[in-house]
Amino acid sequence: MREDRAAFVEFCGSDELVLPPAETGDPLNAYHRHRQQAAVAGRPGRARRKRLPGRDLPFFELPPELAGSDTVGVIYDQADGLNSHADYGMLRDLFADPDLAGRSRRQDLLRTYLRGEPITPLPIRRPAAAHPETADAVFRKLPRKPGFVWSEHGEALLRRRKPWYYEGDPRPGASVTGGRPRELLGAGRR
Repeated sequence: MREDRAAFVEFCGSDELVLPPAETGDPLNAYHRHRQQAAVAGRPGRARRKRLPGRDLPFFELPPELAGSDTVGVIYDQADGLNSHADYGMLRDLFADPDLAGRSRRQDLLRTYLRGEPITPLPIRRPAAAHPETADAVFRKLPRKPGFVWSEHGEALLRRRKPWYYEGDPRPGASVTGGRPRELLGAGRR
């Protein structure tokens, strides 16, 4: 996975992409084709068929629960593997500017990410790490968190909210978070 992640970063320019749902498959499928071609080229002595199985099939098809999102965040983390998260761009915007208009909708998304059991700590840690100067302000606006300091309380908060994640050794893989954040955000759009 380490090698594949490094190839992903080199190909995509980052280990994190934030895209509109309709555009999410393009870079991921291009990356997969690139890796497939590199693997074939790396074995020149092996007999090649004109058509390799799966070569024209898409590697990534957007799960239906992500289609209604404003953005899809694709993160290839060194510990958690390849993950897709609904409305991740909105969450990143909240950390970039905690006073942004529409803050309550973004705060609802943060609460959903904190409470959602299938959602790992990754999409919360990433924007907090990218914006350490505003992470405290983001969490202080949550109820019962007026003195919150991310560097002191962040890990404890994640361990309390996501104990299942910390029960064993991290297992890299692929995960998609989509349905529940979209449902909750959709309710607020009325």
